[in-house]
Amino acid sequence: MNRFIMADASACIGCRTCEVACVVSHQEQQNSAAVTTADFVPRIRVIKEDCFTTATVCHQCEDAPCANVCPVQAIRRDRGHIFVTSSRCIGCKSCMLACPFGAMTVVASASGAQAIKCDLCWHREAGPACVEACPTSALQCVDAAHVQRQRLYSQPF
Repeated sequence: MNRFIMADASACIGCRTCEVACVVSHQEQQNSAAVTTADFVPRIRVIKEDCFTTATVCHQCEDAPCANVCPVQAIRRDRGHIFVTSSRCIGCKSCMLACPFGAMTVVASASGAQAIKCDLCWHREAGPACVEACPTSALQCVDAAHVQRQRLYSQPF
């Protein structure tokens, strides 16, 4: 069953700690000590509107539209997560257009454009860095069964 990060807009304060934790977590994976503005590309994004603030992130869809449209099969499901294989990605942005949650980002670099998205911090034993760092616990790593239970408990009889 797929796991994904769920954001509670009523608890989010828009501090962007989740974005920083995400970037630092993935920089550590690359053994880089310093994060520059060019490297600051979080895989989770905080959205601030007049009446609410929340985070948007990949939902790790069962039938992932991003993977279905990728012309080079650079996006695949492995260990219950949707991953981008950077060595295969051609930066065409088809995945960005297909994602219903706006969770895909294509980043340009000297070696060419590349898609990135939330990978649930598969490299971290403790799980997603954004969930751990959120000061208000607005982020949770859940599965579809958890969401179903929440819906059942919140419906009136």
